[in-house]
Amino acid sequence: MLAMHGVSKSFLGVRVLHGVSLDLAAGEVHALVGENGAGKSTLMKVLAGEHVPDEGRIVLDGTEHSFSHPAQAQAAGIGIIHQEFALLAHRTVAENVFLGREPTRYGLVDRRTMEARTAELLAEVGVSGITPRTYIRDLSVARQQTVEIVKALASDVRVLVMDEPTAPLADHEAGLLHDLVRRLATRGLGILYISHRLREVFDLSRRITVLKDGRHVTTVRTADTDTDQVVRAMVGRELSAYY
Repeated sequence: MLAMHGVSKSFLGVRVLHGVSLDLAAGEVHALVGENGAGKSTLMKVLAGEHVPDEGRIVLDGTEHSFSHPAQAQAAGIGIIHQEFALLAHRTVAENVFLGREPTRYGLVDRRTMEARTAELLAEVGVSGITPRTYIRDLSVARQQTVEIVKALASDVRVLVMDEPTAPLADHEAGLLHDLVRRLATRGLGILYISHRLREVFDLSRRITVLKDGRHVTTVRTADTDTDQVVRAMVGRELSAYY
């Protein structure tokens, strides 16, 4: 579905990505791991059109793309969910899901269509306890994250990037998110999943790619590796103990 070839990026003369390549299949959860500063988020921001690469190619469904703005990546079917949510607390779920893309009728916002489509999306991902008219301010952090995912699905994304999605969640909330990720993959979405929590990486992913110092270290099938090997690839040495 997706291939990134030889992506490089510098900021103020400092190279932060060195010819990184990555690919993703439909229906796959592909984990991206590495220490802080390894280049994970920068690579994903290049994919999402937030950074323009100095070198490299992005190929989606066999067609090469050059993104200079997030709207271009979104139009191509790529969505990204950051750790910091882009939601308006004093608006409803439906208003957030269709923010900037509100359906209209006779020159006015068609709230009935907007709310009906939001309800369909909530049902598709198996979410209960949220209605299109619920205000964001009344939702937990986990529920707000679900709204972010539904917001991405409303844009017909096919590749979904999730950057440390469980960082603000309690364990039981993270478990609910994992179930949702699996359902999305079953629907055929390709999911790039960034996490420091290796337990969930091994629970969710089909493959794992390790970055270190802005370079691609390895890509392995999750079933063919273990935590010790992944940590060794991340830090470049053996660790006698870690947490």
